Amino acid sequence: MLWSIVKVAVFIALVGAITFGASYLLELEGGVRIVMAGIEVNLTPIKAVIALGLLVLAIWLLMKLAGMLVAVLRFINGDETALSRYFDRNRQEKGYRALGEGVLALASGEGDKAIAQAAKAEKYLRKPALTDLITAQGAEMAGDKVRAEAAFKRLLTNEKTRFVGVRGILRQKLEAGETEAALKLAKTAFALKPRQTEIQDTLLQLQADKGDWSGARATLGAKLKYGALPRDVHKRRDAVLALSEARDVLDEGKTIEAREAAIEANRKSPDLVPAAVLAARGYVEAGKKRAAVRVINKAWLMRPHPDLAAAFAAIEPDETPQARLKRFAKLLKVHPDDRETRLLEAELNLAAEDFPAARRALGDLAEVEPDARALTIMAAIERGEGASDAVVKGWLARALGAPRGPQWCCDKCQHIHAEWQPVCENCHSFDTLSWRAPAEGAVSTPTGLEMLPLLIGPVEDSEEAQDSAPDAEDSVPEAEIVEDDAEPDSADPAPDPAAERRA
Repeated sequence: MLWSIVKVAVFIALVGAITFGASYLLELEGGVRIVMAGIEVNLTPIKAVIALGLLVLAIWLLMKLAGMLVAVLRFINGDETALSRYFDRNRQEKGYRALGEGVLALASGEGDKAIAQAAKAEKYLRKPALTDLITAQGAEMAGDKVRAEAAFKRLLTNEKTRFVGVRGILRQKLEAGETEAALKLAKTAFALKPRQTEIQDTLLQLQADKGDWSGARATLGAKLKYGALPRDVHKRRDAVLALSEARDVLDEGKTIEAREAAIEANRKSPDLVPAAVLAARGYVEAGKKRAAVRVINKAWLMRPHPDLAAAFAAIEPDETPQARLKRFAKLLKVHPDDRETRLLEAELNLAAEDFPAARRALGDLAEVEPDARALTIMAAIERGEGASDAVVKGWLARALGAPRGPQWCCDKCQHIHAEWQPVCENCHSFDTLSWRAPAEGAVSTPTGLEMLPLLIGPVEDSEEAQDSAPDAEDSVPEAEIVEDDAEPDSADPAPDPAAERRA
């Protein structure tokens, strides 16, 4: 609207200036006298201006006629394309001018204007490789997806612009959520230009989403081959894909193939916890317990993890708690100050009913780094040492509202997963899950979990709490009474520490 007003104002100003100039020339005295070959011509000032304009126009027409005359002479001498080139030159000037204005319109965000200029350029140039591209991008900018797709499809017919057309339609299918069609287009685009990094990443993402692990590994190898991925990153991601492939094979019941794939994944990336766990289980199924121990030890050396502890316990499922504690001793010596090591040692001592040792192993974790696992272990220790029900319930109440501790979290969208996955189930990013504490605040629920410690009782054992506590038979839930009455049998198989924690 403002620009239209400006143009009208400029037009009125120009008309006014011309009118003023004409009036001024009419009022001037004298004129222009031209004498040539005995002919004398006297012109008033305004007639002189008009004559000068006509002279410039006549010179321009003469130059055009001279150019046409030269083209005719060349045509007569045998140059059959001389006349067509003469007329095409004018058309090209107009076409390239329209093409340039179309590009500027795209840069300015004016999609409709870009489409109009592309149509004008096509009329003069007959170069669909250029004009269809401007039309497609202008239509996308204007929100006309149908016209954009039609323009991209026209680009498919030209070998030189086929990749551009495929890429454009691929982007549209991705925006529409049509992943099946997008995967086919991504494979076509990758075949046309395997070095294109954007297409490599898109194809890898789509293959991972569809569970095509072998295809994803081939694409990942191409990224390494063409220098789009560092070798160490390739090694890690190839291990993730190999592990995912092994899990799929395991789901199909092909245990030998799964075991081999898991071992390969563990070999490529020993710090990949799920690969180490799957490889250890494969070795156990094959009767190679020493190899399983070696795999767990190597992964634990890089980083302690509860899944590694569970896999290590599964190597000897029928051992007693004391035997299990002895077998874990070597593992506990690695990273003795690590939080996971201390929690694991406390759980093992709890299973062996050595409650003072469990308290020593736990240390001040329940106070310094309180999470649901540490607080639950503390409640079990208090119960094992004969503390009152109020004290035990106080610890359990704190555990209800405490953070859960480290979990499999997506580094991109922060989504929490119950178990490791190669692809985030929320944002569909590949290889973004890491074992860490999620970035979240304190628990806040409408049931008021933060008030439970005040309602149930303190976590400190005191004479007042013991005096005011109700009868144990009335206040302790049925499951806890059964645990009180049952005498532990040292010959029974020791429980899995990680399984106890998850329960």
